[in-house]
This record gives sequence, structure tokens and C-alpha cells, in this order.
Amino acid sequence: MIFTRFFFWAFFAVVLLGYSLVYRNKNRSIRAGYLFFVSLFFYYKSSGFFFFILLFSTLVDYFIGKSICRSQNEFVRKLLLAASVVINLSLLAYFKYAYFFVDSLNVMLGTNWQVINHLALWANEATGTHFNVNQILLPVGISFFTFQTISYSVDVYRRETEPVKNLIDFGFYVSFFPQLVAGPIVRASGFIKQIYEDFHLTRAEFGWAIFMILKGLVKKIFIGDFIAVNFVDRVFSDPITYSGFENLMALFGYSLQVYVDFSGYTDIAIGVALLMGYRLPQNFNSPYKAKNVGEFWQRWHMSLSSWLKDYLYIPIGGNRGGSTFSYISLGVILAIIVLLAGKLILVPILAGVVIVLALLAKFSPQIRRSIDTKINLMLTMLLGGLWHGASWQFIIWGGLNGIGLVVYKAWRKISPWEKYSNAWVNIWKITVTFCFITFTRVFFRSESMEVVNGMLHQIGTAMDLSLVPKVLVAYKWVFLVMLFGFVIHWLSDRWKERIKDWFVASPLWVQVVLAAVTVVVVYQSISSDMQPFIYFQF
Repeated sequence: MIFTRFFFWAFFAVVLLGYSLVYRNKNRSIRAGYLFFVSLFFYYKSSGFFFFILLFSTLVDYFIGKSICRSQNEFVRKLLLAASVVINLSLLAYFKYAYFFVDSLNVMLGTNWQVINHLALWANEATGTHFNVNQILLPVGISFFTFQTISYSVDVYRRETEPVKNLIDFGFYVSFFPQLVAGPIVRASGFIKQIYEDFHLTRAEFGWAIFMILKGLVKKIFIGDFIAVNFVDRVFSDPITYSGFENLMALFGYSLQVYVDFSGYTDIAIGVALLMGYRLPQNFNSPYKAKNVGEFWQRWHMSLSSWLKDYLYIPIGGNRGGSTFSYISLGVILAIIVLLAGKLILVPILAGVVIVLALLAKFSPQIRRSIDTKINLMLTMLLGGLWHGASWQFIIWGGLNGIGLVVYKAWRKISPWEKYSNAWVNIWKITVTFCFITFTRVFFRSESMEVVNGMLHQIGTAMDLSLVPKVLVAYKWVFLVMLFGFVIHWLSDRWKERIKDWFVASPLWVQVVLAAVTVVVVYQSISSDMQPFIYFQF
């Protein structure tokens, strides 16, 4: 069910055929029920019987949402909200972090505990199946639909959205197949109202949907998969065997790959959803045009960044100060660091750091607010890193981005260049930001710290410039595709809008011809088995 496989497009054609019979039905639940059913089939083909996990989350949060709305007791409402958050995060933690916790505790305590898949064990005992009980697999998209169900409960609690009318409508909201497994993360307040609206799709929106799908395919297959298979993956698999220049170019290549891969997926998701009359939020806005780290996170994975801001950063205090939640979150992060390190000696050391910060904060409200704000920023980015996985690489990646945000917020207050915005200054700011973000990618992409150390060692000590011409010739097609990708990315918004508007305004026959040519060229560029989208693993 990968968007780049022909099987998905055959599935989508059948879905549209059935959708043509129900999309104008006055009973909106029939339309939602049909899409709920095909979305469950889509998830079943993507994840097998893990679709029961999706159904469990759907049932739990539907009934919790209704109970929150009906209750007039504030304490009960908070208790129900806490239940939603705890159940969802516990489910996510079980599938995503079970190995991390067990392995860490074994190292620290000298035990030999084994991970047991209790769900598989129960299924085997109840139905006679033969699932492997010694392995826990990560359900595809669990991080995304978990965040969606949590946001629903929070939005209903805040009275920012009305609960859905029935279970079918809520199931459709949670499982809508275009964005189910890799986003964008859809807010209840922005999507649920669309369930009850009449279908409407203008001729211009149809052209834009096709344009987004074609753009996503070009990004994913023609650019991302090509440079990954033919260069980036090879270097990251064994960086020591490649020169410093090759390692450096692979790092920049991965920055491009992860962008075109992820944004390509969401482009296709937005286009597919729009063809059925549903509008998904924009998830990327030329992030490598950012002039600072803060702006980068306003442009990159915007649905996650805004989710973390609205449901984590602001609730823990934001730039207003600390809160009980922020201190609890700090304790969780420090505990995870201790587990990752596997050394109990870190407990008194980290406790000492916390005590020092607390003493400094007592001197004045201004110092306290400054410390709390920086802690909140760091917590948000560290938890964002942990959302991707429990490892030193993701902790460091999140921490570096948090440090980047903290440093920029301090620097902009004293920088003599902050007020300048001419072309050369902007180019310099974009270059510095892009290089910093690319550097952090080595931790995001590497499967172990050994790979990180190997790559950084080669870049720092094996930069033999005499090999550059040979490398450029050997990988000439890879570097040409990379150049094409970066040039397209850094085109001005005005030019991009012109290209899009021209396509949208073109006659239907022109769009059909261009779509056919694009599909042929894109699929002819495939040099190996189709690569899964990077964010499927999260």
C-alpha cells in the first residue's frame, strides 16, 4: 500500500469508483462509513492485524470524548482527559519503547529480562494462532494516529471542537487512509467539520490535486530514491570505506532525501484527499529557505511542530515560565538519559544540575523565567526527538535542535546583522541554518553511534580534495539529481506559483499528457526495488 506502487493506485481507482456512488449522499455518515471501511482495509494491507490497535484507540477516545463533553464537573473532565493521554501514550510506549526500557534496565541492574509480546500471547491462547511472542513489531503510523486521538480529546476538553455525532464519523477521522501512516497530523478542529459539509471540488482544485500527486512522485522516486539507492545509503552503511568528501556529500544528500521523501508523501496525501473533497493541512513550506532554526521548525513537518507547540510547549509554560508539567517532563527526560547511559552515577550528577538551576532561579523572577523558557524549549525538542525513537542519536538530534533554538533566541537580541535583510545577508543566514540542520541529520540518519563517529571522523580527517574530481565523475548522475532537487527547492515562491498556476489552468488534455509523461519518466528512473517512505518507521 505504498503510494509509489501500482497496487495502491489500483486500490485508489476502486475506492473512487465506489466513492462516486456515495459522495453526494445526504446522509454524511454513509460517505464517512464507506471511507472508514476502505481505510481499515488499507491499514490491514499495510499492517495486518495491527488494525485492531487502531480500532482500540478509536473506541477508547470516541467514548472518552463523549464523556468529556457531557460532564459538567471540571475534575471529572480533567480525569477523563488524563485517561485519554495515559492510555494512548502507554500504548505508544509499549510498542515503541519496550525494547529500550527492558535493555536499559538489564544493563543497569544486571538482569536478563526478555521482551514478551503480551498481545500475541493472548491471541495465541484465545484463538490458537502462532504469533511470535518474543518480538514486538511497531504498528505502521501508530505515532501519527495516537497524536490525532490525543488532540481530539484535548480539543473537546478545551471546547474548541464539538464531538463527532457517531462512532463511524470518529473512526473515519482517525483512519482516513491518505494521511493515516505518515501524516500530516490532522487536528480534530480542522477536519471533523469537513465530515458534515457537502462535497465540493472545483476544476482548479482538481488540477491542483493532480499537480500535488505528480510533484510528490517526482520528489520521492526521481530524486529521493535515486540518490538514496545509488549513493546515500551506501555511504551511511559503511562510512569508513568512503572519503571525507563522499561522507560530506552523503550528509547533504540525506538532507535532501529526507525532505523530498517525507514532503513527497504528504504532497501525494494532500492530492489524494483533495480528489475526495477533503482538505489536509500543509506540512512543508520550503524548509531549507529558513534563515534561522526557529523559522526552520515553522516550515518543517509543520503539523508536528504546531502539535508540539499547542499540546506540549504552551501547556508546560511556553515562554511564560515553568509549570508542574514541565518539571515532570524534565524528570522523565532525565530518567530516559540515565537509562540510555545505563549508569546510576548519573542520578546524583543530574540532580545536582537541577538543584543549581533551581538556586539560580531563586535570585530573581527574570532569571527564573529565562531558565524556565529555555527548559521548556529544550524539553519540547528532546521529546520531539524521543517521538522518533528511544536512542542516543534521537536524543542528541533533538537536543542539538533545542540548543539551536535557545542560541538563536539569545543571539538575535544582540546580533548587529539581525535587522539587515538584503540578498547577501539572507543567503548567509540560509546557508548557516541549512549547514547546521544538515549536521544534525548525521544523528537522525545513523543507526548507531559507531556510524556517527565514523562519518564525522572521515569528514574531519580524510578530506582529500584531490579525490573530488574522481568522485564527481563517478557519481555524476547522483550529483546532477541532487543539484536539480536543490535548485527546484530554492526557486522563488513566485516561480513555483507560476508553474503551479500554469498547470492548473491548462486544458485537461494537456494535464493528461503531462501526467503520463511524468509517470513514465519517474518510474523509468527506478534502479532497484521501491523504497518505503522514511517516516513509516516512526
